[in-house]
Amino acid sequence: MKYKKGAILFIMAAFFLSVTTGCLNSSASKWSYEFVVWNGHIYKESDKYVDEITKEIGEVTKYSDGEGTYSGNFSNKYEKGTKYFAIKGVSTDEAIAVKEQDGKYRKLINDGKYAGGK
Repeated sequence: MKYKKGAILFIMAAFFLSVTTGCLNSSASKWSYEFVVWNGHIYKESDKYVDEITKEIGEVTKYSDGEGTYSGNFSNKYEKGTKYFAIKGVSTDEAIAVKEQDGKYRKLINDGKYAGGK
C-alpha cells in the first residue's frame, strides 16, 4: 500500500505533538515548593530546624505530590500521619513544626490562606 508524502508527514507531526504535549503536562503537574496545610493556612517548608516544641496540634490527613486542590491537613511532601507541632515562643500564626523521620523538627513558615478545599 502506498502512502502520500503529505499523509506520512501529517502522521509523524501528530505523533510528535502528542508525545511532547504529554511530557509538558506531566512536568507541569508538580508543586513549586513543599508545604503542609493546617488550620486553613499553607505553611512553606524552611531549611531551619527547631529544638523546642510545646504540643501536638494536628497531623497530615492527605498526601499527594501531584498538583491539585485538596482539603484538610494536606501535604505535598509529608505522608499521612505526620504530626504538626507548636513551636515554643512562636505563634502558630507565624510558624509550626513537623516531626521528620529522623526525629528532628523542621520549621514551616505561614505563607497565608490556603486557596484549596475547605
